[in-house]
Amino acid sequence: MTPVLALQDVHKSFGPIEVLHGIDFALRSGEVHALIGENGAGKSTIMKILGGFLTPTSGQVLLDGQPAPYRSGAEAEAAGVVVIHQEFNLAPDLTVAQNVFLGREPGRFLLDHRAMRRETQALLDQLDCRVSPDARIRDLAVSDRQMVEIAKALGRKARVLIMDEPSAVLTHREVEVLFRQIDRLRASGVALLYTSHRLDEVRHLADRITVLRDGAVVRQALRGELTEDGMATAMVGRDLKDIFPPRRDSFGPVVLEVQGFSVPPVVQDVSFTLRRGEVLGISGLVGSGRTELAEGLVGLRTHRGSLRREGQAITLHSTADAAAHGLAYLTEDRKELGLLLDKSLRENLTLSTLGRFGRLMISRPAEETALTRAIEDFDIRAPRRDMAVGNLSGGNQQKLLLAKTMLPDPQIVIIDEPTRGIDIGTKSQIYHFIDRLARDGLSVIVISSDMPEILGLSDRVLVMRQGRVAGELQGDAITETAVVRLVMGTTEEATADA
Repeated sequence: MTPVLALQDVHKSFGPIEVLHGIDFALRSGEVHALIGENGAGKSTIMKILGGFLTPTSGQVLLDGQPAPYRSGAEAEAAGVVVIHQEFNLAPDLTVAQNVFLGREPGRFLLDHRAMRRETQALLDQLDCRVSPDARIRDLAVSDRQMVEIAKALGRKARVLIMDEPSAVLTHREVEVLFRQIDRLRASGVALLYTSHRLDEVRHLADRITVLRDGAVVRQALRGELTEDGMATAMVGRDLKDIFPPRRDSFGPVVLEVQGFSVPPVVQDVSFTLRRGEVLGISGLVGSGRTELAEGLVGLRTHRGSLRREGQAITLHSTADAAAHGLAYLTEDRKELGLLLDKSLRENLTLSTLGRFGRLMISRPAEETALTRAIEDFDIRAPRRDMAVGNLSGGNQQKLLLAKTMLPDPQIVIIDEPTRGIDIGTKSQIYHFIDRLARDGLSVIVISSDMPEILGLSDRVLVMRQGRVAGELQGDAITETAVVRLVMGTTEEATADA
């Protein structure tokens, strides 16, 4: 059978650097083809070439066995090749319906808004998504924006659907809905390209798997031929038995006491303590109040309740107040809230601590010295120090954001979704960075939707449900079953401190 869409001996260079080395790759009707690899392996470049956003330096893109007729993303969509980007491609000031139909609005002289709303509602119903077609994108949660992106793609009647990390920000329920839609599309003959760092998803969905490493295909396999461990080993070129660092077994005194803490209208009456050298995990469904709690703790949201830092009452009205008391927060949204994607590594690293580099004049040599240390300490890999951060891989962006967060030398660090959208090799690095912080005497709060991450990193786990602490787990009581029961509210028992 002739593939619907294929790459034939494709090379791609940016300036003198070749990033793809002779790629052969094919998508077939009615098949899910997973493309996996570490950040920087070349996945995004391949997807952009297939979707018409980049042209190969050499080699061919073939559509139905013939040279692809498109030279842009819009032309590719017209030919039936649709891409769901990892970075949202939505207009924040427009409604959901206007985004779904952007560029193909019905009506000749006047837009048929009623038809747009009706068809958008049908697509949202198909995805079991409760968002209104009239809602503004800017007012939606991140997971709802992803569902709008998927609805937008479904409305384009694709022959080929390219999905870049579509589940990274979705809840468990939304992922199940997404999988049902993928099964429906596969049964209808659509060719699907699926990329994900969640290898359990790849194992569940993929009919065929291609593994990339350093811009080259290193392994191709059919369903069932690769275990998750086999995929990880192929991706990184080494065994990854020790993804998580060993458990810590000793902690210092309490450094933070939180009592009756509320962040209206989401978080109510949360209390907990945090010890020196401890990693405290916070688990819960999206919408349970985890991020709102973190933002309240560092002065980003209005809050009520009591905070004590090493026994002394403190008041935090801003991130400056938080920094003065040694608290720092790493946001879950590195692209919109954490980094300036069009600025260099140096500018991003030092922006929030410029006072450390001079009062009247900023010392460029001092900034460069700080950047050199950050690159070494956090293994940030960039072809050039002056390149725009938006051109770094997701893993290297996250390492830079971690370096930026640590530059003021905080003693308490809150890290929200530390490895979202990051490959397994870089995940392991970040886990060991977090462990190093704890072993150096810092206190770390990790908020994560990734169950293995919570189980593998945490010394204690707080489980949040509907804005409250549903329970606390410690030691051998930290199990997937115990966390899930508290998350879902299926038990009245909150396992006490061990």
